[in-house]
Amino acid sequence: MFKMKYKNPESVLVVIYAQSTGNILLLQRQDDPDFWQSVSGSLEVGEKPYAAAVREVWEETGLKATALYDCQHSVAFEIFPQFRYKYAPHITHCLEHWFLLPLAQESAVNLTEHLSYQWLPPQEAAILTKSPNNAEAIRRFLL
Repeated sequence: MFKMKYKNPESVLVVIYAQSTGNILLLQRQDDPDFWQSVSGSLEVGEKPYAAAVREVWEETGLKATALYDCQHSVAFEIFPQFRYKYAPHITHCLEHWFLLPLAQESAVNLTEHLSYQWLPPQEAAILTKSPNNAEAIRRFLL
């Protein structure tokens, strides 16, 4: 498979939540331990957002996204300066597609790209995440 030198400025955000508790899964980034977020990642060359969401959930948590819900919502946002080195020099913004993944209950996850995880009530998760988009997705669809 062709590997891009730079990340694609089109990504997915997948907010995973437990139906039994309403709690949301947040992941702690390795490259910025103060940064907590939902599953996210760039689309690969030729990949559709839904397929990227399924792939990213599997890669970051080991969970199968069998009930993935496409929010039919996308936002353009400015990439945080500390992460821009991953993109081509002229890229400052990214288009993000939102998805929800309901699970019957909270479960352990297999971390491969993050330091830690926690399940939090929606209001706490929206406050903890450093991503304004992530917070907005939580507020819009899960509060």
